Amino acid sequence: MSIYRLIAAEETTYPISLLCRVLRVARSGFYAWRSRPPSCRSVADATLTSTIRAIHTGSRGTYGVPRVHAELSDAHGVRCGRKRVARLMRRAGLVGVCRRRSVRTTRRDVAAAPAPDLVKRTFTADEPDRLWMADITYLPTWSGFLYLVVVVDACSRKVVGWAMADHLRAELVVAALDMAIWNRRPRTAVVHHSDRGAQYTSLAFGRRCRDAHVVPSMGSTGDCFDNALAESFFATLECELIARTHWRTHIDARTAVFDFIEAFYNPRRRHSALGYLSPTQFEVRRRIEQMSVA
Repeated sequence: MSIYRLIAAEETTYPISLLCRVLRVARSGFYAWRSRPPSCRSVADATLTSTIRAIHTGSRGTYGVPRVHAELSDAHGVRCGRKRVARLMRRAGLVGVCRRRSVRTTRRDVAAAPAPDLVKRTFTADEPDRLWMADITYLPTWSGFLYLVVVVDACSRKVVGWAMADHLRAELVVAALDMAIWNRRPRTAVVHHSDRGAQYTSLAFGRRCRDAHVVPSMGSTGDCFDNALAESFFATLECELIARTHWRTHIDARTAVFDFIEAFYNPRRRHSALGYLSPTQFEVRRRIEQMSVA
């Protein structure tokens, strides 16, 4: 009972008899409550809270109720209601994270001809390496901005390529594309969708796409919805890493982003669009299912 818990919390400050009189409960009832062993439900809640706390810590303090609930079911075999998880997290003071502001990183070259929009806001693919989404964001450090380019696979939401630099020249986006090609080695032509920033309309990027049989696609200018999948990844990165961290140097920021992408986001972070599997888990499970069908 919450009244008895209040008395127990305040008994070092006020006499128990006074607390019971003010709160209008019997002293015998309080002593009976304190000597009573914890209920089975209380013991189960304490055990479950310990597991939830470990999951929340393992998520780097980022998971809210839906992902904690999925982790309990998938990784720990615990079946319980989402409302119970929410209640225990609230009681333990455990919360997920949420979002930040933006700085403009897209500068259009009005003299360059953009590629057509082949995606039309359909950010889905039946197979990996059919559609890649790319974009640029910034990482604030005490030494100035560091810029990050990512290439995200639309099927698995996996970051298949990325690059960082202290400039926004075309070689930055070419480096991210090179990593994606090296990591994935697509067997068929893949569509690479981005905004109309000068980096993506540059001759160097267009030449690299032709050499690698990558088909460029570009959304309209100044419309984040035309590149929403890449924007979604940046929103995750920003609220789960950037907004919670302060970096002195570019090296510190590079190390943190590498760790976030390669050690957490791709292999471990549960994604709501993937049935709360991580991108790597989704791809592995998909391959196993295809092999079983074959």
